[in-house]
Amino acid sequence: MILRHFGRLVLYVALPLGGFVLGAYFFSETRQRPLLTTVDCRVTNVCLNEKQLLGLFASIGLQKFPGALPGIVMETDKTIVVMDPVTEAKKDFVIIPKKDITDIGQLSAGDEPYLADAYAVIDQLVAKDKLVNYKVISNGPGFQDVAYLHFHLVVY
Repeated sequence: MILRHFGRLVLYVALPLGGFVLGAYFFSETRQRPLLTTVDCRVTNVCLNEKQLLGLFASIGLQKFPGALPGIVMETDKTIVVMDPVTEAKKDFVIIPKKDITDIGQLSAGDEPYLADAYAVIDQLVAKDKLVNYKVISNGPGFQDVAYLHFHLVVY
């Protein structure tokens, strides 16, 4: 009888503690988002929206499961490139830094190596395919489908 109660106690303590540890691991390299703040979002009117939630999951995926991203075209230690499957252009490479940066307006000290690497990767793609008719685009928060800094190398 005592053993059964002890087993339940361990279960009730181990599961939440395990969830906390797992959550800390997943969110360890992400930047704080509005949902994770302690301020009541109804008062501040700053809540995590769908785009920010997608950005948070993208950050966790890139940081913890980089090989799970389908269709990787190129990868460095700081950048991943995939093809945009929904595009009207000939090609649309999506260049994604592996650091959690929401958009250009949220850059901070320490982000420079990730931006430099992203541009070096763009240079490699342009040189490799001898591209001439292309644009490099990064959307601001109002135009992003996912709140995570990324660049499009769009080839026409």
